[in-house]
Amino acid sequence: MQDIVNTEQAQAWNGPEGAHWARNQDRWNAVNEGFNTPLLDAAGIIADGRTLDVGCGAGQATRLAAFRAPRGHATGLDLSGPMLAEARGRAEGEGVGNVSFVQGDARTHPFEPGSFDSAISRYGVMFFADPVAAFGAIGRSLRPGGRLAFVCPADAVLNEWVTAMASLRDVLPVGDFGQPGLPGMFSLAAPDRIREVLTAAGFSGVAVNRAQAYGTWGAGAEDAADFLLGTGPGRYLMQQADAASRTRACDVLTGHLRAHEAADGTVRLRSTSWLVTADRPAALADRL
Repeated sequence: MQDIVNTEQAQAWNGPEGAHWARNQDRWNAVNEGFNTPLLDAAGIIADGRTLDVGCGAGQATRLAAFRAPRGHATGLDLSGPMLAEARGRAEGEGVGNVSFVQGDARTHPFEPGSFDSAISRYGVMFFADPVAAFGAIGRSLRPGGRLAFVCPADAVLNEWVTAMASLRDVLPVGDFGQPGLPGMFSLAAPDRIREVLTAAGFSGVAVNRAQAYGTWGAGAEDAADFLLGTGPGRYLMQQADAASRTRACDVLTGHLRAHEAADGTVRLRSTSWLVTADRPAALADRL
């Protein structure tokens, strides 16, 4: 693995957070997979295309990109050793031979310039310590005319999982769910910020379009509440509470989520995101 400059995120995703996501990958896919088809369609992957999946996690989008390019190849890049181990195991189990996974930092990994036709990311680009530098490196890995497509969360209040967590404000010390412009889940929530970063990174034709999808968060309200409180933000809040407050938080969140139970009992929450596309100019001066 090459030099890691985003050390804070590397520590998180190779620690409890990465282990949680690897262990619960099927559940996270159930939450986020509604964005897979719009993302892959936007990337314009062709049968012999070469695709880079940035922040690939356990690799569901990477494998789907590989399926769309039977004569091409898909490469997943992530900081997290635990999730990449899961990704490799799943690719082998599914018999996906035209895929590979690399542990590294998007800003510093020495990809050969112009080695990919497209770059994709499903919720993997919000945590860059220096987003202009990281996107600049991704851009240089694309051939001239190559396409970048990614999904990132829109404003926190437009995401029902955030509304669910906010229902705990009277029980747990729930603060703001990130600020646009700062590294974190909602760092790219403002469209103008996305355009600013990608333009500075050397991309052209930046388009930011709203996308919504419902994800399954649990088999029922209690199961979904347990899952939400076991995520990174949930664990952080629960660790600050006493036993009585933790019990109360479970009850309050379960009550909130009952209103989101579908006819089959599963909890479905709407996520609102930005589907972003941009191009590496056909004649790009790599100044970054």
